[in-house]
Amino acid sequence: MDLGLLPLRRRLGSSPAYALALCLLIVSKGVSGATFTFVNKCEYTVWPGILANAGSPSLDSTGFELPSDTSRTFQAPTGWSGRFWGRTGCSFDGSLSGTCLTGDCGSGQLECNGLGAAPPATLAEFTLGSGGQDFYDVSLVDGYNLPMLIEGSGGSGACASTGCSADLNRQCPAELRVGEGDACKSACEAFGSPEYCCSGAYNSPVTCRPTVYSEMFKSACPRSYSYAYDDATSTFTCTGADYTVTFCPSSTSQKTARDSTPMTATTTTTPAQESGSEFGSGTGTGTGTGYSGTGSMSGSGQAVLADGSWMAGLAMGDSSRTASPCALQSSAAICLCFLFLMISSFHL
Repeated sequence: MDLGLLPLRRRLGSSPAYALALCLLIVSKGVSGATFTFVNKCEYTVWPGILANAGSPSLDSTGFELPSDTSRTFQAPTGWSGRFWGRTGCSFDGSLSGTCLTGDCGSGQLECNGLGAAPPATLAEFTLGSGGQDFYDVSLVDGYNLPMLIEGSGGSGACASTGCSADLNRQCPAELRVGEGDACKSACEAFGSPEYCCSGAYNSPVTCRPTVYSEMFKSACPRSYSYAYDDATSTFTCTGADYTVTFCPSSTSQKTARDSTPMTATTTTTPAQESGSEFGSGTGTGTGTGYSGTGSMSGSGQAVLADGSWMAGLAMGDSSRTASPCALQSSAAICLCFLFLMISSFHL
């Protein structure tokens, strides 16, 4: 028994009031979630975008301005899943209407309002509390527009940092380059052929293999997703952590990312999935070009890393997953609470 509950029992006794207090405590512990802190160490302003998975609640913002050397924090509940990215070269007027040069979400406003990033964009992706663990990655499958690093704190497990600290815009081949080096396209977006998009006959971990372009991305950023089935060295897990997402990380953060040992996820179960748009929130839609899975933009949803499909779907922002096990557990806890209250009432 949790000794911290004993004083509460003494005050309330064996009563529905005690049962209710206990239930509220249990439920509150189960939905604490994680804190996300966004830090901008770029020499320019970044406008982060946030897109929640279908079934996940929106955070306090879906898009905001983050000047150089500033930070902003958000709270997300257990079971939340979604993606973050940085928009650059944005221009917004007094009514907060405008567009961005890279990572634009197409809303025409500062807030993305349920819309995803137009590729190319560096993506940070999370599923909190899936099977008791958080899953996270940094994906270059939709291309790259700025350096990004994810670091966890206060959690248990491997909790390795991951990201891409290199400036790939400077290394980008001419055929993938956007503008004057503003971003670097994926080969799928640039050429649209099945072997680059892991579609058609190439829609499996066996037939979809690294290309010269994905290997270029992987060489520069070995801990980031470089193509749809690049799971083993690109997916990371942690339990009960808070996360910092840094744009243009410092040299200290870059060293942390290089020195940490990648971890291969081994969990074999995952939330169920069904057909749907990528990481949409409600009726919102997302964008993406490099993963086709089962259908247009959904994974098979049967196993994590057993065939690569679910984590590839996470890398590409498959939004159609149903509630996570933790979310289901929270609902079960609430049901048990009501049952506990009913049983307790018979002892009055």
